[in-house]
Amino acid sequence: MEPNGSVSPPKDRPRPRWSRCSSSGLRYGSFVNSLSSLATAEEVVQKSAISPRRSYIAVAVLCYVNLINYMERYTIAGVLINIQKFFDISDSVAALLQTVFICSFLLLAPLFGYLGDRYNRKYIMIAGLSIWLVTAASSSFVSKWQFWLLMLLRGMVGVGEASYSTIAPTIIGDLFSGTQRSAMICLFYIFIPVGSGLGYITGAGIANATGDWRWALRVRTLKLSVNANWPLHCFLKFTEIRLLIDLLITCCYSYLSKSYVWSTLGVTATAFLVGALGFWTPAFLSRAQVFQGLQQPCDKEPCNHIDSYIFGAVTVVTGILGGCLGTALSRWFSKKRSNADPLICAVGLLGSAPCLFIAIFVASASIPTTYVFIFLGEVLISLNWAVMADILLYVVIPTRRATAEALQISVCHLLGDAGSPYLVGLISDAISKQQPDTHGWNFQSLKYSLLVCVFVGVLGGLFFFLCALFIADDRKATQRLVEGMCRSAVLLRFGF
Repeated sequence: MEPNGSVSPPKDRPRPRWSRCSSSGLRYGSFVNSLSSLATAEEVVQKSAISPRRSYIAVAVLCYVNLINYMERYTIAGVLINIQKFFDISDSVAALLQTVFICSFLLLAPLFGYLGDRYNRKYIMIAGLSIWLVTAASSSFVSKWQFWLLMLLRGMVGVGEASYSTIAPTIIGDLFSGTQRSAMICLFYIFIPVGSGLGYITGAGIANATGDWRWALRVRTLKLSVNANWPLHCFLKFTEIRLLIDLLITCCYSYLSKSYVWSTLGVTATAFLVGALGFWTPAFLSRAQVFQGLQQPCDKEPCNHIDSYIFGAVTVVTGILGGCLGTALSRWFSKKRSNADPLICAVGLLGSAPCLFIAIFVASASIPTTYVFIFLGEVLISLNWAVMADILLYVVIPTRRATAEALQISVCHLLGDAGSPYLVGLISDAISKQQPDTHGWNFQSLKYSLLVCVFVGVLGGLFFFLCALFIADDRKATQRLVEGMCRSAVLLRFGF
């Protein structure tokens, strides 16, 4: 007989069944914990599944890997002049390095998004980063006659980045909610321009110091191998648990809301813009210096990397300034307008278009003025980084965020930065054929080809304006669905 005051569960009451990888209780990645990012704590569980301290440590680790991620990605752009000289390749062929990398990245993003919604995210990221390390290191040992091998290895680097970039933002979305989540997302995405800028600077600096651009890749890989995987293994001990409710969610809810579709198109335009400018701007500025007679053409390594240093510093500063400003504007105007976030993104892209137009045409006359307008354009583009990510997190149910993130990544890279560097290079080669083998015309051809970025920036702004028309209703619909799922999850948690 049970002691007085105790209550034993009936023997015939069904007990909830957790996945084989789970331990006692609900840990990060479970259905209930994922919902907690949109629902109140009282609606889900009384006790947090992961301590605030571990949450902040997890974000710190993810931000650090994001920093190294983008440093490695834009090292190639920082030493592009050296690479073209080393392999003796044209603009369009050089741009294939970025296109191949992004294509492999986008093709695998849906797979990792699917896995991230269902299995242990820690092991998925560690496996992907390990592939990243091996292929990135191997790409630094290619010879002058193995450009095809460099392209192949850069494509395999995209495997590792797909595993990380798809999953990391959704982890932050599950760990935090409300304004705190916006702040953490802002912090995470600030490291995109910061890492990109440092990639230009350190890549060019290492190449200049060693006289060999391949050492830039080797040093970056060594830094990642020492500092990336071990903190992920130590701190991201998150268990993936998915209940049978997932089947019901999949059947009754589609995350392809109108605001999700239009915001994805806006993100795609941003990716196109950033991909093309990030890859070609250092080379464009270097050619502008040659066009004005301020420096000599690069005939042998090491080339003059002053523009990679300056552009890298500008990218770091504008990324931090724009990211923080965008988040602050989002917090301020969201209190007044429910569709403030897509409007901020629209203004950012539309405002950057005239700045980039002026920068492109003034480069033939004044390099300092060009940098001023590049600075203004990058600040306006950087307004969008954290805000775009936050839009996805509150119009998609938590247990489908990784899949939605993967789909958005695939679309934005497929139609965005996978082809934009190559398209700009292709147009540049087509124009330069009219007057081949002249440094002045090489600059002019690249200048005119970059105008496609201005057009895409305007188009992206229009996409975000359309998103603003639907986002309030979609956000409310998502919130209502989550509240209903929370009640069901609590019943399952306690065996009802």
